[in-house]
Amino acid sequence: MSSIETVDSGSLSTRKKVLSISIIALLFFIFGFTTWINAILIPYFKVACELNNTQSLLVAFAFYIAYLVMAVPAATLLEKVGFKRGIMIGLWIMATGALIFIPAAFSRTYGIFLIGLFSIGTGLAILQPAANTYITILGSKERAAQLMSIMGVFNKTAGIIAPLLLAAAILRPTDNELFKQIPLMDEVTRNGVLDEVIKRVIVPYACTAVVLFLMGLFIRYSVLPEIDTNKENKTEAAVNSEKTSIMQFPHVILGTLAIFLHVGSQVTGINTVIAYAQSINIPLLEAKVFPSYILGVTMFGFLMGIVLIPRFMNHLNVLRICTTSATVLTFVFFIVGGEVTFLGHTSHPSIWILVILGLSNSLMWSTIWPLALDGLGRFTKKGGSVLIMGLCGSALVPIAYGYFADHFSLYHAYWVLLPCYLYLVFYAFRGYKIRKWTL
Repeated sequence: MSSIETVDSGSLSTRKKVLSISIIALLFFIFGFTTWINAILIPYFKVACELNNTQSLLVAFAFYIAYLVMAVPAATLLEKVGFKRGIMIGLWIMATGALIFIPAAFSRTYGIFLIGLFSIGTGLAILQPAANTYITILGSKERAAQLMSIMGVFNKTAGIIAPLLLAAAILRPTDNELFKQIPLMDEVTRNGVLDEVIKRVIVPYACTAVVLFLMGLFIRYSVLPEIDTNKENKTEAAVNSEKTSIMQFPHVILGTLAIFLHVGSQVTGINTVIAYAQSINIPLLEAKVFPSYILGVTMFGFLMGIVLIPRFMNHLNVLRICTTSATVLTFVFFIVGGEVTFLGHTSHPSIWILVILGLSNSLMWSTIWPLALDGLGRFTKKGGSVLIMGLCGSALVPIAYGYFADHFSLYHAYWVLLPCYLYLVFYAFRGYKIRKWTL
């Protein structure tokens, strides 16, 4: 890092901070676009590559496991080249992953698609700690959750748009009938149809690769500053004087588990809602909008966070409300019955509980981060990278859901959400305060 010019975040002018936050907001839009597009890929690959529930959820596994596998290399890279160049490299790795979709589509090989998804996840494993740490330290600690909420709006706006755009690019009005006929076709005809279906991803992912490459160039020559995260205030220096490892900060490690369970439960709800909607007799072309409903409700939660934090509520109380309400809603999911018509959909009301859970999930990320990074000082970069490892929960929790869905039902598999939310309640009320490994 010695060859990289760094600045103290407190010395940045208001104009420089606004420009920097705007650039990071653009990155959060990219995170949302490349992440929540998986909600369409999962049911799409399930048909085109003839997969069961567990196999189709390997989309999420391959994408998010990169956060666990690549977190330490990503932290090392950021330490060596800095946030700015690291973000450029991350975007270019993502572009490479998008290009891998082209040979995967021509060969209709699910394993190659998974390699492409892992590559995109690897790029994000570099981008996420840089971007989230930037936002946490660019403003005051009291406004960190508010800035995170603003970033969440960009993330979830992209998440609403992405599934709809990809669905428009790869799905046809006649696909409902076509997908019903595929199992009845002879092998030669079926393979021909599936080859045609899978090749629809080539154009959108080739365009994505070009955009990501150009975005990398833009970041490299932008005004985004290199923030000095090694500087500590007097309190941090005194408390951390004898610390030698990030593992000596229990609230960070417990916060990483909180991130793991939060994102795992959130992604499980979004990535499985289409399949669950189909299981309660909602056709695919109608069901495709439910991920956008969840993300729309989540974005509303972010907007509430921008207004409420810190003027009317502090981020800790917001986290407590979110975690408690998510636990209650999980129980309600299994209690409600009957049939309801809403927004033109007639269905079991439980699917709308999944949508409402988006509101409870909305502000967990933005409130866990400032609590977990509090007081780290020179360990801030390491702390950010460790927290990002928690994103592998988005790989593992959906796989657990898929296992129970295959062995029981799509409905009963949602019990996996309950222990996730119970732990998050613990972190909100007790875990964030633990600063020594003695209770």
